[in-house]
Amino acid sequence: MARTEAEHGQPVSRDLSNVDLSRARAAAGGSPVLRGYLASPEGEGPFPAVLMVHEAFGLDDITIRHANRMAAAGYLTLAVDLYSDGGARRCLVATMRALAAGEGRAFTDLATARDWLLESGRTTGKIGVIGFCMGGGFALLLANDGFDAAAVNYGRLPKNPEESLAGACPIVANFGGKDRTLRDGAAKLESVLDRVGVAHDIKEFPHAGHAFLNDVETGPRALRPLFRVMGVGPDPESAPEAWQRIEDHFAKHLKG
Repeated sequence: MARTEAEHGQPVSRDLSNVDLSRARAAAGGSPVLRGYLASPEGEGPFPAVLMVHEAFGLDDITIRHANRMAAAGYLTLAVDLYSDGGARRCLVATMRALAAGEGRAFTDLATARDWLLESGRTTGKIGVIGFCMGGGFALLLANDGFDAAAVNYGRLPKNPEESLAGACPIVANFGGKDRTLRDGAAKLESVLDRVGVAHDIKEFPHAGHAFLNDVETGPRALRPLFRVMGVGPDPESAPEAWQRIEDHFAKHLKG
C-alpha cells in the first residue's frame, strides 16, 4: 500500500498498484502480498523492460510518474512495491536491513518482479533496473543479477562494494553535489567500478541535492525543512540532463 498526503499534510494510505504479484511470489517464498505498478508503452511490443525500485517513502505518486516517464520512452516498466505487505511503518526497517545485508525478503520480491516481467510475454528479453535513494542502493546490488543495464540515482554503496559489484552490468549513476547524505558518492562509486572493470557513466551535479530527480518534495511535511537543510529535494535545472543520461544508457544497452 503506497502513501500520499491529504490536504492537511498528514500521510494517508492509498493503493497505487495495478499489478498483483502475490501468486508469483508464492512460489518464490517472498512477501505474502506483493504488488506493483505497471506502466506500458504505446503499441503492441514486445518492449525492453525496466524494473523500478522506489525510494524510502515507498511507491507513491512520484514513483508512478517516474514509471510513466520510462514507459513513454519505450520501456515496459514495473515499479514494485516493497511495502506491499503492511505499508512503510511495518516494512521499512526490514527492507533497509535487507539492503544493508545484501540479502533477504526484499531481494526475493525484486527477483519475483524481474521474473514476472521477463515471463510476461511482452518483452524483448532485455531488462534494466533503476532505483532512487534506497532503491538506488538496491539497483547497485541487482546490477550483477540478471540485468542488462542499471541506473543508480543517489544510491549508497554496499558494505563490500568490490565483491558486490564485480561482474555487474553497465551502470549509469547520478548524484548531487549538495547531497549531505552521500558525500563524495559519485567519486567513490566511480573508483570502485574502475577497479572491478565495470562499464559506467557517473556524474555529480554540483547544484543538486539528494532526491533531485523528484518533481515535488516528498516525505512527512514536518520534516521537509530539515530535508532542505540536508540537501534533499527537487532540482528542475539538473533533472532533465540526468533523465536524458538514463534514457541514453538504457537505449544503448536495452534497445541496441
